[in-house]
Amino acid sequence: MVNLNQLITSLSKEEQNNFKTFLKKKNRRTDTKNLLLFRLLAGGETNSNSICIALYAKNNKNAYHALRKRLYDSLLDFVSSISLTQENDIEMLLIKNIVSARNFFQRKQYEIAFHILRKAEGLAQDHLLFPILNEIYHTQIQYAHTSSKVDLNNIIIKFNKNQQYYLAEERLNIVYATIREQIHLSVFQKKTIDFNAIITSALNKYQIDINQSISFKSLYQLISIASISAFANKDYYSIESFLINTYQKIENHQHQQKQLYFHIQVLYLIANMYFRNKKFELAFEYLDKMKQEMLSNNKKHFSTFNLKHQNLLALCFNYSNENQKAIKIAEKKLLKKHQDLETHLDIILCLCMYHFHDKNYKQALQTINIFYHSDKWYQQKAGNEWLIKKNLIELLIHIELDNLNLVESRILSFKRKHGAYLKSIEQKRVLTFISLIEELYLKLNNKTTPIFLNKIEGSFNFINNKQEDIFVMSFYAWLKAKATNKDIYKTTIEIITN
Repeated sequence: MVNLNQLITSLSKEEQNNFKTFLKKKNRRTDTKNLLLFRLLAGGETNSNSICIALYAKNNKNAYHALRKRLYDSLLDFVSSISLTQENDIEMLLIKNIVSARNFFQRKQYEIAFHILRKAEGLAQDHLLFPILNEIYHTQIQYAHTSSKVDLNNIIIKFNKNQQYYLAEERLNIVYATIREQIHLSVFQKKTIDFNAIITSALNKYQIDINQSISFKSLYQLISIASISAFANKDYYSIESFLINTYQKIENHQHQQKQLYFHIQVLYLIANMYFRNKKFELAFEYLDKMKQEMLSNNKKHFSTFNLKHQNLLALCFNYSNENQKAIKIAEKKLLKKHQDLETHLDIILCLCMYHFHDKNYKQALQTINIFYHSDKWYQQKAGNEWLIKKNLIELLIHIELDNLNLVESRILSFKRKHGAYLKSIEQKRVLTFISLIEELYLKLNNKTTPIFLNKIEGSFNFINNKQEDIFVMSFYAWLKAKATNKDIYKTTIEIITN
């Protein structure tokens, strides 16, 4: 049976409303029950017997399964229509041009067909769309015999040159997939990896020289691979030189404006890397560059990246000892809906942290209570690491509010939910952190001793201040501040900037 529930929950509220309108227009009969079935499933109803009774007033399973299949097909049609409207305008235009040209060839309108293809060729070259250029040259070669004005040899030369660029981009895509698989396996097998060694080996294996004039998109893929590796190993420091050297190859790329979307992506990844490496001035610099590109070309990609930009900007302000600026930015973005659900969830969680650093614990609790879905839902939407941070911040808020009746149950729940996973990825420090909280609040009654302070110092073996993860240091700073009876935010800033 098709999993309709999973497909429906993947739609935003706005998309669900649009789909209802889509169904109403599609339905020719007034007694069609697909809209009612959709409303039942979207409302959380999962019991097939209850649904059958609601639909047919009896348990008619055959009609029910047939209706589910039709609703599933309609949902696929709807999602496809969304994808087409959001597809790259240039690519869609060029595909239409190629189809039109082939149609004119069949009608023996050769001059019109070649004119359309020449215009499409120029546009595809400007945007480095090698697969589409391949189709254009293929069509020109196929019908070259129909016009004496066509230079077949010249087209073949361009076709062969384009094939080289196309092949280089495809090889790089293979490298991208290969390295991602190795990173995934290294995490699963609990092995650390040498990213530079892996990427050098992969590039050599597929004979790729990144100094060649390949597309901005392909170079972006390389940088995103590096960021994935850093995230997996909690080590952004080791990829810094690679990211900057690669970007320098991109920065003066003659086609960078034509591939603006990927240029903005690259600038975001570099700014995020500098933030994670605690080089906030450089992070601000690249965020400024990112905003300049977002404003260019009539702000074409501004709305797509604005939430990511503002979230990272607020984080940089918070860790640069400008907590109030961070709060102001996050609160402004909190009320606005955005299609980037993961970043929207992240900005809410970060706002909890900003209020926490501001000692406004009640406001922090109100903010975290915005999360009304189950932990499983958030795990699917934002990932394990995000969920772990959420559960930790929630625990610390209850401690600061002296809701000690909840602390013990939250600690037990955290161990049960995340213990096995944290051990499997070699992040036992989080469990050590939980054990120290347990000892401080459930055994020592919030009374620190020199022995306990020494225990804290000896429990966290930081790599070094440059390489250690900024969020790991933040949680450690809270524990140290509690043990030394000092201000949490000041202690956090001191440890990170030391």
